[in-house]
Amino acid sequence: MKITIAGMGDVGYQLAKQLSKESHDIIAIDINEDRLEQIGSNTDILTIQGSSTFISTLKKAQVDKADLLVAVTSSEIINIMTAILAKKLGVTKTITRIANSEYLDASSGINFSELGIDHMVYPEEMAALEVVNLVLRSAATDIIECEGGKLTIIGIKLDKGAPIIQKTLSEAAQAYPDAGFRVVSIFRKFKTIIPAGDEKLLPNDTVFFITKQNGIEPILQLAGKENKKFKDIMILGGDQVGSRVAKLLENRMRVKLIESNEEKSFELADTLSNTLVIHGDGRDVDLLAQEGIIDMDAFIALTDDAEANIVNCLMAKHLGVKKTIALVDKVNYIPLTQTIGLDSLINKKLIAAENISRFIRKGEIESIATIEGIDAEVIEYTVRRGSPATRRKVKDLNFSKDAIIGGVVRGDDSFIIVGDSQIEENDKVIVFSLPSAVKKTAEFF
Repeated sequence: MKITIAGMGDVGYQLAKQLSKESHDIIAIDINEDRLEQIGSNTDILTIQGSSTFISTLKKAQVDKADLLVAVTSSEIINIMTAILAKKLGVTKTITRIANSEYLDASSGINFSELGIDHMVYPEEMAALEVVNLVLRSAATDIIECEGGKLTIIGIKLDKGAPIIQKTLSEAAQAYPDAGFRVVSIFRKFKTIIPAGDEKLLPNDTVFFITKQNGIEPILQLAGKENKKFKDIMILGGDQVGSRVAKLLENRMRVKLIESNEEKSFELADTLSNTLVIHGDGRDVDLLAQEGIIDMDAFIALTDDAEANIVNCLMAKHLGVKKTIALVDKVNYIPLTQTIGLDSLINKKLIAAENISRFIRKGEIESIATIEGIDAEVIEYTVRRGSPATRRKVKDLNFSKDAIIGGVVRGDDSFIIVGDSQIEENDKVIVFSLPSAVKKTAEFF
């Protein structure tokens, strides 16, 4: 597929890296020469310096021959204008990053597709939904739902007392045959492992399981966790992500939101009907103590200061808060989750890049999801008639050691893969793969 990406900030850079692994023909546009040099030196991507709102730049990028244009600069206006111009010049499909939630409102009366915008991505909304999902599944560090929740990938950090500690995967499967799960990846000491049956589970491993909805509770028990229903949460920061999280949770639990800007505090108090909005500096330990941080089930730091978010979450964790989630703007902070004791770090730009990738097709790949901080990718394939995967049982497929088939969705049913499983035509197959195995894995389906 020929894809033009306008904007090589964090979203564009992550997206370009991911898509280049899939052998797409990528052209990157940015006004910043240093950003283009960075992506050009790390990938086999053609770069063009210039503004994507200049017709001459778009023509130089040959958008008239492109299958897709993705506009993800930091400016909403530039993204919208880029998409409109590119569509007029002949690009087949456009995706635009926005910063205004009104554009997603169907009642606005504006048909954006008529303007040339086929899909809009709102990173703040996606980040808010990610936070809410993590709060509702309190024991998880990461959650990916496949095919509307028919299969779920859940990441859990193992404590020393977990029942499955020091067991190999084969031993765990034999000891708990009714749990209904498969371990598809282990993150250990900054290394991502696609495990075999003789891999032993160790304390502090972050283990990724694939299971059906009814398998989540048994997995939590085996991991020594309890998915407690939270009653009290504290949110630090009332910008777009923080206010949206509060809105989504305020009718489910007691929410306190701390905002440093006085004017914004009053605005939030007017728009949030069941949230206690507090004007104050969230870095003030005395304020947090006064507002009962030690009684909170979860502390969520969502300000635009990543370092302050991390420090505040560490303090909350030290005070006994069960779940901490920090918003960070730097991708290289993500691996810190595994080493400094935080439960989850989220990056809205990475989440946006992942969402965009789901709209990009290559062969029979339906969607690709990445998990922040680890190398593996979650790929969903629709199995073609006569493909190699349908000719033998899974155990006889000679599948790459750097990839693993986790589960299958067949019509309205879903099941976890075992060695004797037989994949059929039109199955939707969920695969966990290291980047090195993605291309070879695709050939099976």
